[in-house]
Amino acid sequence: MSFKVAFIGAGSIGFTRGLLTDLLSVPEFHDIEVAFTDINPDNLRMVTQLCQRDIDENGLSIKIHATLDRREAFKDAKYVINCVRIGMLEAFATDVEIPLKYGVDQCVGDTLCIGGIMYGQRGIPALLSFCEDIREVAAPGCILLNYSNPNAMLTWACNKYGKVKTYGLCHGVQHGHEQIAKALGRDKKDVDIICAGLNHQTWYISVKTDGIERTGELYELMEKADFAKDENIRLDVMKNFGYFSTESNGHLSEYLMWYRKRPEDMERWINYSSWIQGETAGYLRVCKESRNWFETDFPNWLKEPAKKFSPQTRSSEHGSYIIESLETGRVYRGHFNVMNEGTITNLPDECVVEVPCYVDYNGISVPKVGDLPLGCAAICSQSVWVQKLAVEAAVHADLNLLYQAAMMDPLTGAVCTPQEIRQMVDEMLVAGKQWLPQYEDVILDAQKRLETKAVPYRPVKGFSLKAKTIEEMAAEKERYRAMAGAAAKENV
Repeated sequence: MSFKVAFIGAGSIGFTRGLLTDLLSVPEFHDIEVAFTDINPDNLRMVTQLCQRDIDENGLSIKIHATLDRREAFKDAKYVINCVRIGMLEAFATDVEIPLKYGVDQCVGDTLCIGGIMYGQRGIPALLSFCEDIREVAAPGCILLNYSNPNAMLTWACNKYGKVKTYGLCHGVQHGHEQIAKALGRDKKDVDIICAGLNHQTWYISVKTDGIERTGELYELMEKADFAKDENIRLDVMKNFGYFSTESNGHLSEYLMWYRKRPEDMERWINYSSWIQGETAGYLRVCKESRNWFETDFPNWLKEPAKKFSPQTRSSEHGSYIIESLETGRVYRGHFNVMNEGTITNLPDECVVEVPCYVDYNGISVPKVGDLPLGCAAICSQSVWVQKLAVEAAVHADLNLLYQAAMMDPLTGAVCTPQEIRQMVDEMLVAGKQWLPQYEDVILDAQKRLETKAVPYRPVKGFSLKAKTIEEMAAEKERYRAMAGAAAKENV
């Protein structure tokens, strides 16, 4: 069985290597073509070297074609896997550091809130350009598997404007499924779930064991579980809305208006056992540490045993299973991000929802979910309109829609006045101008407005941990090597 898979943003060490290992763990895929492309030649070289070593030591004859020319990588590809971060960590820093001047405190800033909105303004034009290349040089019917955030916004733009069939993939559902199974005292395989909503805001609306619905028992069971101390925000949302959400404390806290709007209350919700508990700019810190560590530690990665291509080493990431099902007909069920089109009946048809899907030879089938529980639908509805405004703003370079997206965002709107939001957006546009070509004329006007700031800053200190030095990380080498692999997605 031979076909071509192209990875864009292939310099993402942990993610690219993991996904390739997953793919080549399928016996039928030992003769596929693989292409890597990235704009960073050093990272592309290092990742290619590491992955090729894995391939060679597993006895396969595949030779990775690594190129800085993405059209060359896309040529005749049947699948394109996207894991880029436009602007890399330099742009990411502006997504979280500038809002802190205005009192908006984010943990991640890559999906919703002002950071996710601005991240989408960078990512959408780039992905539409990828789509144009895919339409022109890839194999007919090429499928784009998108791992980049803001996942819903990018997947929405690619399907509506890029005219390439695009599925957004994430692993949040799988992790929550494991937690639920643990709380129920059952193996994950024995707990059947239906999860539905938006990416990073998806709800476990049905949880069954032995055919019996257990959703009504979950809150009390999870409150008593040993991980409850690290899930206080998720459990508070569950207490108030009745359903468990996919996202960890730090992520979830910035998509809502209740948990990060007053610094004096934040200590109640945040602990420092890990960045994902809500640390201010925690993901940015971890990504910086991981990049520094990878660059230092890379020679040691090559000295370690190669990854084994086997079912036992395969991760739960959806990408390889989707491709396996489409190519072999083996049925796979997972939760993917797709255009709604009536799947969740109390959310707009034109939005991207994360819902159960089935894959086989016939393609990807999306069963109808019906209505979300009303409270869950209300939370998602607010996010959908922020996403729609942000997508249309990015596509049409419409500053008013961009302002409106930021004003409608739950946390941003809870903290800032409209005047503060407009100034903050202007400042973020100017700071990110090299990655926002569609806003070139708009940015010139924003620069003039910023010459006389209309509103003063209201900075918050945030709740941050100190970034580790290379020497400090070396003392916990194995921990930081694992972290570098996990956090490297999109960050290089």
